[in-house]
Amino acid sequence: MQTLTEIVEQLPPDLRQEVEDFVEFLLEKRARFKQKRLRLTWAGALREFREQYTSLDLQKKALEWWGE
Repeated sequence: MQTLTEIVEQLPPDLRQEVEDFVEFLLEKRARFKQKRLRLTWAGALREFREQYTSLDLQKKALEWWGE
């Protein structure tokens, strides 16, 4: 079985560049994904409003805020 390097070396120069660009894209995509981990620092922040609003009310209000 050929290694990836051996396979890429068989390609013409323009396709080698395309492979290199794609690999760089994959590495950047992976790096961005790792940086965007969800943090739950806000969890429980609305506890005081539990009796005053339903979760649906809060969801609607959040959508209003996002639309502004």
